Amino acid sequence: MRKTQFAEGEYYHIFNRGVDKRIIFSNQREMQRFFQSMCEFNTINPLGGLYASSFNQLRSSASKKASKERLVNFICYCLNPNHYHFILEQVADKGIEKFIHRLATGYTKYFNAKHRRSGVLFQGKYKAVHMDSNEQLLHVSAYVNLNFRVHQLRSSASNTVRSLSSWDEYIGKTKFNFCKKDDVLGQFKNKSEYKKFAEKTLTAILERKEILRELEE
Repeated sequence: MRKTQFAEGEYYHIFNRGVDKRIIFSNQREMQRFFQSMCEFNTINPLGGLYASSFNQLRSSASKKASKERLVNFICYCLNPNHYHFILEQVADKGIEKFIHRLATGYTKYFNAKHRRSGVLFQGKYKAVHMDSNEQLLHVSAYVNLNFRVHQLRSSASNTVRSLSSWDEYIGKTKFNFCKKDDVLGQFKNKSEYKKFAEKTLTAILERKEILRELEE
């Protein structure tokens, strides 16, 4: 049984990586495919043949309208070559479980067919941490938004695959509006204040990681 029990209206840090730390996004197109799955699979409606969809065309206006009845709200996200991080708010019964199952199953089928492989792609069950305080929500939002910097990605894939993050949404660098940001940004005077907070938080995280590494050595 999963230790974390999901409840509607609560926030959760969800993350997972490729099995054996393998690359799960070997090029930008695969990452975009995964991101579009994040959009398409987030609906309470049955998916039908969506798993087999090419995702090259947008859904009809009727389908778009239906998709507003979501399973989860994205607070923030970061996709890296070999792992992902989300902060999700559950808004439907068993919304997180249903959404992550669809996402992992759909993308694994796509990836395995493309690369002529079989078996699991992600490392076991996804991890889930309940955000049990506002302070935790704010600090984890910084961690997720800037996760591509936290790891200072240097793998061979990261040289060609650029991480995809909600950071640009949060600092106003893009007009793209995928995430529900008010729950975090509403606690700051403006986006610049959040940017300062997040980067300061990142510095503290990197310092702690370095201290731990030195202690382990």
